[in-house]
Amino acid sequence: MPDCFRSLGRPAALAACLCFLIAVPAAAQPPLAETPVTPQFMSRYDFHLSAAGLVVDDDRFTWDTHLGGDFDLVDYVRGRMTFVADYQALLGSEFRPFDPYEGNYTLEAASSLRVGRAEFVGVLHHVSRHVGDRPKRPAIAWNELDLRLLHQFAVSGVTIDVRAEAGKVIARAAVDYSWTSNLDLTIRRAMNPAVGAFGRASGQLIGLIDPSDRKRQRGGRLEGGLRLSGQGGALELFLGVERVIDADPFDGLTRQWAFAGFRLVTK
Repeated sequence: MPDCFRSLGRPAALAACLCFLIAVPAAAQPPLAETPVTPQFMSRYDFHLSAAGLVVDDDRFTWDTHLGGDFDLVDYVRGRMTFVADYQALLGSEFRPFDPYEGNYTLEAASSLRVGRAEFVGVLHHVSRHVGDRPKRPAIAWNELDLRLLHQFAVSGVTIDVRAEAGKVIARAAVDYSWTSNLDLTIRRAMNPAVGAFGRASGQLIGLIDPSDRKRQRGGRLEGGLRLSGQGGALELFLGVERVIDADPFDGLTRQWAFAGFRLVTK
């Protein structure tokens, strides 16, 4: 077993245990509109299930699916303790109509501090990538420590969620990442109690261990759609474009595709 994978084992296991011993879940820790006045146990739980068809000239990438959620174990008023889990399955059509090419796991354990309307979050973040129905390849995974900023505000009936973060990769296996950063903006407007519109824009920048080996990696996603709210949940219909860093975990190439799909979320 490679040394880098052994060094990844304990932190990865810790992140996995923290998430799965208490529950499982990732809409990815959204900002809170209201802060509770007293401490709360299990104050929030969000679930998501999504599938999007991809438009790209590569039969390894036909569908992008996600299943997961996140929850606040404890809200201690000055902040909250959050756990996140997400499973992404990238399906192609190389060997069969629905060919599972990749299975990727994201796990997080986080604790935050509220300062005014902003929330500062310390995050232990773990990603593990797996190629499906192919010969076994080396382990691909990394752990990072992140600092995240969350903020939500409303302007003229429009709600804006801001999520910014940066982190240092502290353990890695078969990746050359040194640090990562992300910026995500989500804008929502309710048309009536049942129908709303939303748009999302996100960007990602990844620094590398050896910048002379390949350039700093840049990715991003633009998405827009409608949200149909029911009594117990909501259905989001969306379309957009995306630039994906290392879509294939081995060739080191960035790919672009358009997509359209649906997402089931808790209300």
